Amino acid sequence: MAKRFTALLCTCLLASGLVQAEHQVDDDGFTQPLQHLQFNPRLDQREFERSTLGALNVYDPLESWNRRVYHFNYRFDQWVFLPLVDGYRYVTPTLVQHGVSNFFSNLGDVPSLLNSLLQFKGKRSLQTSARLLFNTTLGVAGLWDPASRMGLPKQKEDFGQTLGVYGVPAGPYLMLPLLGPANLRDTGGLVVDFGVESQVNLLNVAEASGNHPEITALKMVDQRAITDFRYGQLNSPFEYEKLRYAYSEARKLQIAE
Repeated sequence: MAKRFTALLCTCLLASGLVQAEHQVDDDGFTQPLQHLQFNPRLDQREFERSTLGALNVYDPLESWNRRVYHFNYRFDQWVFLPLVDGYRYVTPTLVQHGVSNFFSNLGDVPSLLNSLLQFKGKRSLQTSARLLFNTTLGVAGLWDPASRMGLPKQKEDFGQTLGVYGVPAGPYLMLPLLGPANLRDTGGLVVDFGVESQVNLLNVAEASGNHPEITALKMVDQRAITDFRYGQLNSPFEYEKLRYAYSEARKLQIAE
């Protein structure tokens, strides 16, 4: 009888603890991020180990250097980037922020169009061409995005994806200063995409950026502002491994698309 009473008491305490936990908000602003996690009772130890090893099985011969860059990015984000983003959002009206984001996004459609053509994605190439036309004209140099309302969503393609489509391996994983996770193939792709955008020089922005570095600074702040990821938000000592695995798998999916 005593054992039954003890078990019942433990069950009640555990249930009350779970009810309280449902309404508990962590210090970082997240509300029980694992409460929707579904447990698979048939998940055996071998399957668990296989999935864990998959997360670690990313070619990273420069891990020591990459971790140093990762920590540099973490501190730069904390001390420089995010304070700049907060200040930018504080002094800039929301409408203007959207206009700036649309403007730079429109410029980014130039390399996306080239890469869609190189990958022989005909429908996507036509959609991106229409986006450039409508947003540059009707959208007043890209400050507005009428193309999305017309059923032409943004389709991002980069040269790293193009190389992947043609079978170029990813190469070693790289953590780039300020830019974040990449690999050798995608790093080369970034250089090509930047060169394409500079050579096309849509709306004379690339040439003007050479004389006015504040345009480049504004682009970087805008890009950081629209990127939701924050270092440390995974609240895990294995964030480096998780980020590396997530990036590698996401790139595989984008290339296979």
